[in-house]
Amino acid sequence: MHDISQYQDFFVSYLKKQSVNKEPKNLYEPIEYILELGGKRMRPVLTLMTSEIFDADYKEALPAAMAVEVFHNFSLVHDDIMDDAPLRRGSSTVHEKWDINTGILSGDAMLILAYQYFEQYEPVVFRDLAKLFSKTALEVCEGQQWDVDFETRKDVTIPEYLKMIEYKTAVLVAAAMKMGAIIANTSEENANLIYDFGLNLGLAFQLQDDYLDAFGDPETFGKQVGGDIIENKKTYLYLKTLEFSTPEKVLEIEELFTLQLDENTEKIETVKAIFNESGASKATQEAIKEYTFKAFETLEKMDIEFSKKEMLRTFGENLMGRNV
Repeated sequence: MHDISQYQDFFVSYLKKQSVNKEPKNLYEPIEYILELGGKRMRPVLTLMTSEIFDADYKEALPAAMAVEVFHNFSLVHDDIMDDAPLRRGSSTVHEKWDINTGILSGDAMLILAYQYFEQYEPVVFRDLAKLFSKTALEVCEGQQWDVDFETRKDVTIPEYLKMIEYKTAVLVAAAMKMGAIIANTSEENANLIYDFGLNLGLAFQLQDDYLDAFGDPETFGKQVGGDIIENKKTYLYLKTLEFSTPEKVLEIEELFTLQLDENTEKIETVKAIFNESGASKATQEAIKEYTFKAFETLEKMDIEFSKKEMLRTFGENLMGRNV
């Protein structure tokens, strides 16, 4: 086994060899741009790490890890267009640097490129990876549509919201881990348990992302802090505020989340204060811990060495304490 930073290095080294420097440049340059922007590479790292958790060589998992990373970045390119987001990982988004049409088409090409990486596997493994990937990709689209729908709904419930982030974010984390298990040819029980581990960790990760969107440090977060507030997104913070607040405060926060302003600094600060005063901020942090500990519970049932369980536990703990 290796540590997380080593898996990151292995993956980045592989990524740099996967040049898509082809014509037409306006299709492929945006793909290279978004893939080179960096980020934590959490999902491909999980694929590599999981393959070795179940006794395969991480090198066998590199193509699948690349497929996961390309797909993830495809979804970011299109999400940024839908959200009209100016920044991604501290740099201009693809549609800002080029234009919307380029972002749409380059994103489409990335989805196809992601599938091509599975062609490097033998038929049985290819089938299982592609089947999982297709299911996951469709769920991500469903989650994104729910996310859009919720922006104009006033009756979004917390269970609905949790289902949305499960599909939009957590299923890809879970699938990234299960792909490593498939490549390692471990038992079906182990593969399903590592999927559940990734699913709960993915839920914790997204709730942490929601929290950092409001309360993160702009220098380390890499995205526009307060973006969800500007977009009037009904996040866990928002929904918990409704649950905990007086009728007067509920009306105030609902009114704030109808505003479309050119200058949003005051709105962001007002909403953040309400999140804190209502107890929603604390409740969100508690939920992050809850889903992280749910992930840890699956480790007890997994048929792997204790040292490998500890490695997965440490990864989850570091994710829970992140600030980026």
